[in-house]
Amino acid sequence: MKRLHVHVAVEDLDRSIGFYSALFGAEPAVLKGDYAKWMLEDPRVNFAISNRGRPGGVDHLGIQAETGEELAELAGRLKAAGETTVDEAATCCCYARSDKSWVKDPSGLSWETFHTFGESTVYGGDQPDLEIAPAMACCPTPAAQPEAACC
Repeated sequence: MKRLHVHVAVEDLDRSIGFYSALFGAEPAVLKGDYAKWMLEDPRVNFAISNRGRPGGVDHLGIQAETGEELAELAGRLKAAGETTVDEAATCCCYARSDKSWVKDPSGLSWETFHTFGESTVYGGDQPDLEIAPAMACCPTPAAQPEAACC
């Protein structure tokens, strides 16, 4: 079963953690100095917040697949509809290791379809810029930026 993913950029992480913990009636499943994530069952959502220098508000939406096969199906539907996607294999982003496929909706909102298969000790990169660098990966390669290597 898939899970809706919502990532919100926030200005005050501590205050936002307090707010969303009260709203959801639960503490974050992942808590870092610049990031928090709740894996909720009711509603079934992966809700994440971060304060990484982006303007406040919805950063991107997504669908988290439970398997690589589900991810391939989602990415295949986007491609079949004629959308430009950016596929990433074994990326490191949001303290997790995942395979991903990114796309922008007709209004320019970024959507991420992904399958997470492990954790990471670093945040990793951010979403690729679909208009500037369609082949860019979320996490830079170790040769490009050794200090940012996540895998």
